[in-house]
Amino acid sequence: MNIADPAFEFVEGTTSDLSFVARGKTVEAVFAAAAEALLAATVERPASVGPRAQRRLTLEEPDLELLLLHFLNELVYFRDAEALLLRPLQLRIDAGPPARLEAELAGEEIEPARHLLHGEVKAATAYQLSVRPMDVGWEARVTLDV
Repeated sequence: MNIADPAFEFVEGTTSDLSFVARGKTVEAVFAAAAEALLAATVERPASVGPRAQRRLTLEEPDLELLLLHFLNELVYFRDAEALLLRPLQLRIDAGPPARLEAELAGEEIEPARHLLHGEVKAATAYQLSVRPMDVGWEARVTLDV
């Protein structure tokens, strides 16, 4: 499934953390929106990150919440270990159990002159983490340790 127009908003209520709510018509869209929120928490202009490098990712967890947590922390790992800023191009998620994710990611190496970093996200956390279906679409609540 292709991912388009991710929707997310940062919310207040935590002290040294950054929380957001991601929404989408499908579970794939909500995971993509969460990845975009993570990118927006890291760089000032997420649109400056082009699709120059690609990675594939396959994950499995007991449920969707843990799958989202693992997915976001893999994106943090790519940033820290390989200096790559990535976002999903395609996602396929099976809610399970177990929940499974297959992703094609695209992005590029961090270039400080173009990618103005404005925060270091250490990790996505389990604090108030949720992924749930709504009347229309899906919603995820995520807290980032910054």
